[in-house]
Amino acid sequence: MNTNNIYLQDLLEHLLTAKEPESMNTILQDLLTPSELSEISKRLQIIRLLKIGMPQRQIAETLGVGIATVTRGSRALKDK
Repeated sequence: MNTNNIYLQDLLEHLLTAKEPESMNTILQDLLTPSELSEISKRLQIIRLLKIGMPQRQIAETLGVGIATVTRGSRALKDK
């Protein structure tokens, strides 16, 4: 197992220690900058909006993100 996989496994195990939303919020705020947390939140919204069929350009405008970010989310959904 390479170092990145070890770090990822450690992160996942750490996140799984949260038993309720408040604990997860604390963990995420400790690990991420406010900007990183905002970006991750927006990426989740991109996926949700794509799933309900909202057009990519409308998602980009609604969330204030670049079309490339929305396209990346779209590709991720198609790859699954």
